[in-house]
Amino acid sequence: MKVTNYQSATIDPFGKGLGMVPGVSVHLADAARLDWNLLDEDVSLPAAVLYADRIEHNLKWMQAFVAEYGVKLAPHGKTTMAPQLFRRQLETGAWGITLATAHQVRAAYRGGVYRVLMANQLVGKRNMGMIAELLTDPGFEFHCLVDSADNVDQLGAFFSDVNKQVNVLLELGVAGGRTGIRDDAQRDAVLAAIVRWPNAVKLTGVELYEGVLQDESKVRAFLQNAVDVTRALVAEGKIARKPAILSGAGSAWYDVVADEFAKANSDAIEVILRPGCYLTHDVGVYKKAQNEIFARNPIAKKMGEGLKPALQLWAYVQSIPEPDRVIIGLGKRDAAFDAGMPEPARHFRPGTQWPRDIKSDEGWEIFGMMDQHAYLRIRPGDDIKVGDMIAFDISHPCLTFDKWRQILVVDTKYRVKEVIETSF
Repeated sequence: MKVTNYQSATIDPFGKGLGMVPGVSVHLADAARLDWNLLDEDVSLPAAVLYADRIEHNLKWMQAFVAEYGVKLAPHGKTTMAPQLFRRQLETGAWGITLATAHQVRAAYRGGVYRVLMANQLVGKRNMGMIAELLTDPGFEFHCLVDSADNVDQLGAFFSDVNKQVNVLLELGVAGGRTGIRDDAQRDAVLAAIVRWPNAVKLTGVELYEGVLQDESKVRAFLQNAVDVTRALVAEGKIARKPAILSGAGSAWYDVVADEFAKANSDAIEVILRPGCYLTHDVGVYKKAQNEIFARNPIAKKMGEGLKPALQLWAYVQSIPEPDRVIIGLGKRDAAFDAGMPEPARHFRPGTQWPRDIKSDEGWEIFGMMDQHAYLRIRPGDDIKVGDMIAFDISHPCLTFDKWRQILVVDTKYRVKEVIETSF
């Protein structure tokens, strides 16, 4: 039976996207006990919503894909920053979780993640101190990146002082790209610095980020060079971990990385891929990337239906000031807009039976956003009223997730089964 006592709160009463929170102690993971239903207006809109069946599909699809290549998965957690989702990824078979900053690593550790690849340099004493505190747990495994001798010396001095050893991956880069070693002289300087700190800095492998490149042939050349570098370092005995780690792959080129790095996969080299946006996918930049993956990768193609968009934002129609203009109660503080505006996907009028899909030929389109409002273009005479609910698909899930502290997980009947808490 639905709880209707709204006098006090337990699951953050002030969090957007939650319900009129009842005066009963309910753990986040037990949200299903509240018997909320999105279509019954039990939750406050706007709300970020994950579809449980699609999340499950995406988890299994990506794990099956990496298994085809015999490589491992450490999904990038910065996409969701949700330890509940991290644990689900680990339970489905992920090797670990990738993160970008020291505070993200700490949040993941507190959420039950004990193997982290930090795809970034660890710079600054307080950031190093946060990691050193976690390394007091012998069950916690951590790797970060290095691309300069200066950083290695800073790490060496700090971790020597605290009597700890930090694992580092040699990061390779490309001219005009982001971080990473650009030439042999820089690489040799970094390796020499690691040798200076034998008890504080341990080389465990090689890493890169290929997403700064747009051309497949250049991506493959970059990856092939990383394989050669890793094999050489292993042969020379310069990588202390056995097997050595070789890691790459964002969410756009993961199939190409798998294809090239799998050639190095062996008892001596452990390949780890790091796509993060696969979990929720989208209808924009990552849908486009997946279409390209299906066009070039026979393994992805043979796996049938690919990743599904699992994240939507639901919001009310606030106002209809003009026949062709609708104001939606959703804005830049709720949805990413850097890679395209939210796209209207479903329309529901409270009191009716079921949401209807909005067809592309209807011409409904978000053409502008402010902090808390979006401008929706419609056709004059379209059946839409104040109080109607509209679900929007998004492009670029990373910058949508970081606008929410709680996200609802619903089943196929829009019943709330869980509340996901983010840790940005």
